[in-house]
Amino acid sequence: MEPLLTTAAIAVGSVIATKALEKTGEKVGEALWDKTGKFLVTLKKQSPHTVVAIEKAPEQPLDYGKAVLEVESAAQANPEVNQVMQGLVALAETNPPPNLAKILGEIEEAVKNSQHLYPSTFIQNIQKAINAAQTQNIDQRGSNFTI
Repeated sequence: MEPLLTTAAIAVGSVIATKALEKTGEKVGEALWDKTGKFLVTLKKQSPHTVVAIEKAPEQPLDYGKAVLEVESAAQANPEVNQVMQGLVALAETNPPPNLAKILGEIEEAVKNSQHLYPSTFIQNIQKAINAAQTQNIDQRGSNFTI
């Protein structure tokens, strides 16, 4: 299982990637579309302001670092959010949207430039996720994570 912070980043990245593809008219798999929608509905119950900010992206810049922390916090506080997020990430890991690596790169850059303190393992995990998304397979089993 992914560390929660990395999972939150992949979930946020998946939502943004799916929205961006939809806006350009590209087809997104129905399963990914459904999981993304369910994630946003569930997250909205716990953190409505986060969902509003995510839904406005990419037209309005999103503070990726803040969004990831808020999603992580919501998942820690609400098992339903965590479960739905895990489902979205599992699907994105097996069949990532083609632009997921780019979005995760933007999240990584935002986190590096953020005022928040992130563990160095988070940056390493995001880099692994970017590399894996580029090869259409995200698998971090066997990695050691300390958050």
